[in-house]
Parts: sequence; C-alpha cells; structure tokens
Amino acid sequence: MSNFMKVEFAAKSENESFARTTVAAFIAQLDPTVEELTEIKTVVSEAVTNAIIHGYEENEEGTVLIECELKDQDISLTIRDFGNGIEDVDEAIQPMYTSKPELERSGMGFTIMENFMDHFEIESIPNHGTTVTLRKKFLNNQSAYN
Repeated sequence: MSNFMKVEFAAKSENESFARTTVAAFIAQLDPTVEELTEIKTVVSEAVTNAIIHGYEENEEGTVLIECELKDQDISLTIRDFGNGIEDVDEAIQPMYTSKPELERSGMGFTIMENFMDHFEIESIPNHGTTVTLRKKFLNNQSAYN
C-alpha cells in the first residue's frame, strides 16, 4: 500500500487544528491505534505551531506546507515553513529551550516530536525556513486497504 498527500495553508494559529485533523484523517487508512493517532496529531500540532509562532512570528502571510506519505505501515511527514529559520538547531532541540519565553511556551515541542516518532530531523536555514521530517512505523496494525 502506498499513498501520499500534500497540503499548504496560511500560517494562522486557527489552521493548526485543520493540519492536525487533515493528517489524522489521511493516516486513518493505516488503522492506527488511538495512541498512535494521538501521537501523530500531537507532533503535527507541535510542528505547525512552531512554524507559525517561531518561523513567521505569527505573520499570517506566511504558508506552512505538510507532505505525508504512507508506504506499507510506515508514515513519513514533512512540515515546512519558509520563515525565519533557526540559528542554532542544537540549542533549539534542547528540552525546555524556548526563544519566546514571553509567550509562556514550555520549550518541549521538539522533545515531544523526537519521543513520539521513530525518526526526527530538522533542517533549517536562517531567513529561509525550517523543515521538520518525522517518520513512524505502525507495527501491529493491518490496514483495511491492503
């Protein structure tokens, strides 16, 4: 089984739930457990929120791009913004680090993504944007569409 989707949307905070729901609906064909579905929705929320708040500093003129590919029982997610980028990725991925403490952020977004997924990677170029790549294998499910 193989399938893919791509969606691009305005960098508005209200679109975070749209992104989460869209990816959840798409991966439903893998028949994920409730826990797997919750984890995927959480990492999408974290990545999209980071793009909106940090990548674009809530400038709603930016766009966020999500690409999702399913192959057998594997999901591959790419979440990309074309905003500010991250100056120091090693610093940014440290638990509790936040570049926006005035917004009362926990600084746990990247840590959550890393813990919920089998593969986690960040590529960022200052002033050009950030790409977060996430992969997960669903081990015990049998898709109804195989």
